[in-house]
Amino acid sequence: TRNDFIYGETFFLNFSDVTGLTKENGSVFPGMKMIVLDQAGDTLMNTADLIEKYPDGISYSPLLLSADLTVAAPIKSGGEYKMKVFIWDKKGEGKLNSEFDFKVKVNDLINVEANGVSYEEAYIFSQGSDKVITDNKIKFNDNVYIIIEGLRGFKEEDGLVFPGLAITGSDSKGNIILSKEDLLSDYTQSGIPASDLAERVSANFRITGSEFNNPMHCDMKVWDKKGTSYIRTQMDMTIE
Repeated sequence: TRNDFIYGETFFLNFSDVTGLTKENGSVFPGMKMIVLDQAGDTLMNTADLIEKYPDGISYSPLLLSADLTVAAPIKSGGEYKMKVFIWDKKGEGKLNSEFDFKVKVNDLINVEANGVSYEEAYIFSQGSDKVITDNKIKFNDNVYIIIEGLRGFKEEDGLVFPGLAITGSDSKGNIILSKEDLLSDYTQSGIPASDLAERVSANFRITGSEFNNPMHCDMKVWDKKGTSYIRTQMDMTIE
């Protein structure tokens, strides 16, 4: 069983052939909740009953119960966590408690170069599927984001920072298919709040059509217009 997952990945903890629950009219009435703890024992997540949508019980057998978790904020890359699942019988006294320790790792398909800055996460996000892309495979016509969170270290002036943001993309034959010199040029003079930069900075693009010379090499750079600090992410993406 795997216990290490890429930031943004979803995994399932399955409980198959659950027995011993009290039956009423051929149905059982389990409850299930999940808690996620960090290494310090602090609670990061505490769900409500995950099976409350079955007020009339569950009649299928064998009974499979499943808890899923997407390893994203407040969970962070590089951390170690504990997932606790509690199952109980709403019509009886039976209960089952389970624990699962797991680690979260960065996506090693994304190369990050950080100069004079710190950051928390760098990842690819698909608007179409509403999830983090962990295998660097994207779809035609999808709105794809490259996102950096927790970026700090730029020079501040009255709480403002002055970043630039460039992104380029080329196919396997060297053809430039994406080129933006500075997506933040409108803020060169006014700047943006440092807290906004720390929360999230991103660039998005969409590859149209149905054929492509894979892979696409993508390069995104965020730099400090008032200093020498920058962060650069590079990755190869396969478009399907």
